[in-house]
Amino acid sequence: MAILPEGFALPPPTYLVALLAAAAVVARAALRRRPAVTTARVLALAPWMALGSALHVLYVEDALPTLARPLAGTPAVYVTVAVAAVGAWLVADAVLNADRVARALALVGGVLALVAVVRVLAVGAAAGTLSPVVPAGSLVVAAILAAVVWFALTRVAPETRATGALGAFAVFAHVLDGVSTAAGIDLLGFGERTPLSRLIVDFAAGLPTEPMLGSGWLFVLVKIAVASLVVWLFADLVETDPTEARLLLGFVAAVGFGPATHNVLLFTISAPA
Repeated sequence: MAILPEGFALPPPTYLVALLAAAAVVARAALRRRPAVTTARVLALAPWMALGSALHVLYVEDALPTLARPLAGTPAVYVTVAVAAVGAWLVADAVLNADRVARALALVGGVLALVAVVRVLAVGAAAGTLSPVVPAGSLVVAAILAAVVWFALTRVAPETRATGALGAFAVFAHVLDGVSTAAGIDLLGFGERTPLSRLIVDFAAGLPTEPMLGSGWLFVLVKIAVASLVVWLFADLVETDPTEARLLLGFVAAVGFGPATHNVLLFTISAPA
């Protein structure tokens, strides 16, 4: 059984060496400078996550320039965007007042993400395959469901409130990933590329509930449970080591928000009308 997602492939050796070298340089610079890790700064990375998702959709649609294409595949796109985002963070931290770093980081990432998203939509429009209703609906449903989950989680386990906006964002990211995946599978006829997620979906498809609930509902529940558990586990870490907790919560959020945004964009430009 495959353990890697479909489409997983390393870039050509020249690109791989360049990416690893760039990552090493940025990592060394980050370790030397050690910029403050605040909730606002970690949340400011959200547009960069969306940028990576949009770039990968353009990669899937073969809509990137030839020279840039190897940088947007899986897993290269993660390294590409991480190098760019951390590099921008370090530059902002070096030249701006501390209270402006998060806004600058979010602004730069937001502009780049907007350009990439507009390009994605243009590809769909040119192909005549724009169909935003279901993806937009999944976004609304996920926002409502995430709010309910966060409200319940902070009532059942009040200590999770310590994770604040980052905890709420992590929950939303994974709920959106679950809901968008379920919508893609049950309403649009897409498949799941990640082996473990596919196992969950296939298991639900074999249950007696499939004719009524489809096969994506169990994946939504798993994502809610995992995100809630992780946020609860990190609640104490926020008190003892807030820097590490914020970085880890940001990573957890990225693992959900990146694929979720990819789902929404891809389904928007390639779903049946």
